[in-house]
Amino acid sequence: MVTIPPQPWPTGLAETVEPLVRRVLAPNPSPYTFTGTQTYVVGMADGPDCAVIDPGPAEAAHIDAIVAAVAGRTILAIMCTHTHRDHSPAAAPLAALTGAPIVGCAPLMLQVAGPRSDEAFDPTYAPDRVLADGEGMRGTGWTLTAVATPGHTSNHLCFALEESGALFTGDHVMGWSTSVVIPPDGDMGDYMASLEKLMAREDRVYHSAHGAAIEKPRQLVRGMIGHRRQREAQILRLLGESPRPVSGFIPEMYKGLDPRLIGAAEMSVTAHLLDLEKRGAAAHDGAVWRVA
Repeated sequence: MVTIPPQPWPTGLAETVEPLVRRVLAPNPSPYTFTGTQTYVVGMADGPDCAVIDPGPAEAAHIDAIVAAVAGRTILAIMCTHTHRDHSPAAAPLAALTGAPIVGCAPLMLQVAGPRSDEAFDPTYAPDRVLADGEGMRGTGWTLTAVATPGHTSNHLCFALEESGALFTGDHVMGWSTSVVIPPDGDMGDYMASLEKLMAREDRVYHSAHGAAIEKPRQLVRGMIGHRRQREAQILRLLGESPRPVSGFIPEMYKGLDPRLIGAAEMSVTAHLLDLEKRGAAAHDGAVWRVA
């Protein structure tokens, strides 16, 4: 189980993580967000303009902290990697306050019956411009290019800072935890393909929305791919032993799991099972899964 570091955390402080990047931690820690969502301000400290990546929750104190980190520069784009509620709700009030356009991932709203174990999607998100893979934004001394990485959500984007070799990975790759893939929008096959896509890149460092900077990104991604393949192998082994519902996988696969994360674990197993079903390796009769 992941341990959240003890407080104090740098909530609300603008930390310089590299010459073109400042990071501001939102006050929304949880088992799903670690110490909170990290908003990034990209641009020259003494330049005329900047971009804001993942503005986070619509909390007044956090929006004030972002404005302080911007330090009078013009915000050319408020850029969202995806639209979970810990990432994009501050986009609308920040845009209203500054006049900046909202740019980045496509809007997404799901009508899903029953409880969800992930952060719900943001119904207020209304981008002025949606970026396709390879499109981007440019300012004084900085260029951000969209890298489409569906899987965690179908609309997930990463943003590459061309001048420094950094990649802002949102929730696709995080140093503190693996990303949760929640059907029906989250798709394990897409997620694995997006990890392979990042493996083919040569980014210097990852700045994720939660946790510390990732200094050896390809090594981490390689490990994440291996971890997911190991999970898939566990599922196939357990299916081979006996058919079972999704809840029947959890005690074997997630020993010592924080009870608050059981729902997320069940959704992750479901995502693997649905992917195996697409590939003809698993099937289900109602809620009970079996080898195909």
